[in-house]
Amino acid sequence: MNIRLHKNARSTPAIRLEIQRSTESDYALAARLGLSRDTVRKWRKRDTQQDYSHTAHQLQTTLNAGQEAIVVELRKTLQLSLDDLLSVVREFIHADMSRSALDRLLRRRGVSRLPVEAPSPRPTEAFKAYAPGFLHIDVKYLPQMPDESARRYLFVAIDRATRWVYVEVRPDKTAVTARRFLKALHQHCPIKITRVLTDHGKEFTDRLFGQRKRAQSGQHEFDELCLALDIEHRLTPPRSPQTNGMVERFNGRISQVLNTHRFQSVEAMEQTLLRYVWLYNQHLPQKALNHRTPIQAMKQWQSTHPELFNKVVRDRAGPDT
Repeated sequence: MNIRLHKNARSTPAIRLEIQRSTESDYALAARLGLSRDTVRKWRKRDTQQDYSHTAHQLQTTLNAGQEAIVVELRKTLQLSLDDLLSVVREFIHADMSRSALDRLLRRRGVSRLPVEAPSPRPTEAFKAYAPGFLHIDVKYLPQMPDESARRYLFVAIDRATRWVYVEVRPDKTAVTARRFLKALHQHCPIKITRVLTDHGKEFTDRLFGQRKRAQSGQHEFDELCLALDIEHRLTPPRSPQTNGMVERFNGRISQVLNTHRFQSVEAMEQTLLRYVWLYNQHLPQKALNHRTPIQAMKQWQSTHPELFNKVVRDRAGPDT
């Protein structure tokens, strides 16, 4: 029997065995052995001289079993980091979740380490650094919901410097709709927009004919609005989606949200997407931003370069001025 006793322990295996075999009263036995009566009673009720485990029989956890299962599945499916997962849990599952409690949960469930990604088959070049005001714009197809007769489209704009995102759900992707999106983006974006980058879709330009570029006709609605707002409209090379990779990666995040939710209506899907974009801008730190959120990066830029902004950057919803 291998027992490790504390250096100040009053009872040894021999004393515990003596307690179990003695016919003296608890008071007399405690007085003779120099123990408390509670200790004497404890060992008299046992058949062994070994200490029991002091591990709690029931863990005091913040989340219930169902909520823990959801967190584990989010970790496995979305591959979120600990801080990103904590933001999601606080927003949608339990507002009082602590970082240490979430870390213990992941360790207990065996998902504390994310799988190592395979190296990219070809080296990728970092985006050229720009000041805020250079936005990438793209359109993403949305799945058709049971209460609609046709699929809709998600217009996405992301600022290259701050990763700030603005989205709108639209019923089509015509040039008129693209123009309306750019107008709404110009009104809502706190940054002075100087450049936009799009693909050669007909909703954005008429400057591509087959594989050959041509000059602006001056009649396309999106190009006209860019000229009116003094915005330089750049185009990606044909069949080169990696040039617009920043917004493509964000569209991948949107695809993960769509694949992990089941929507019954257009409104439910739209509210979830808008909620995720708000969470992305306000609460999800990014490695490219030195572990800051897009809003925090914007506030930092505004403190050093206020001339690049036309509105006050706020952490929460409120007046623009």
